This record gives sequence, C-alpha cells and structure tokens, in this order.
Amino acid sequence: MNTTLVLPYDLLMEAKMLAARRKTTLKVIIESALRLEIRPVPDMENSDPARFEIGPFVILRIRKVPGCPPTTLAHVDAIRDELEEEELRRATHPNRP
Repeated sequence: MNTTLVLPYDLLMEAKMLAARRKTTLKVIIESALRLEIRPVPDMENSDPARFEIGPFVILRIRKVPGCPPTTLAHVDAIRDELEEEELRRATHPNRP
C-alpha cells in the first residue's frame, strides 16, 4: 500500500542516514519504527507492589515513601563506589567470601 507522509526535514535526513548506515531502505526504517510504536505494551509483572510501581515506558521504579528523603546523586555515587570496590575485591581475592 502506498501513502504520502509529510515529515520534518531533519527527521527525514536522520532516517535516511540511519538507513544508509544499516545498509537498508528508508521504508524498512519507517516500518520498523512504526511497528515498535504501535506494538501492544506487555503486561509488566510487579513482584513487590509495596516497594515498586510501574512508571512511564513500562519500567519498574522504586515507589516513593512519604517522609523518606529523596535519593540524591551522592547516594548513587556512594552505592556505585561500594559495588566497584566489592567487584575489585572479588577479582583480586576470588577465594574469599
């Protein structure tokens, strides 16, 4: 089936460049993008509704608890540092618990 689409110039150029990089056609790129957009959203299973909620884009996120301080970048950095230290420790001493 044929139809005419009116697209912003910059979007069309990006789509054409993507098609060229993937060595495919503009038709395939547009068809793939459209299929992704209209596919049914899978039912998300929430194993712990008390702790998690389903956020935008069907992604689980931690449920906000009234009265609890918000997570800050400093908290995230500290957790990441802890995990990296643990990973390094396990890599250098694999037999230790």
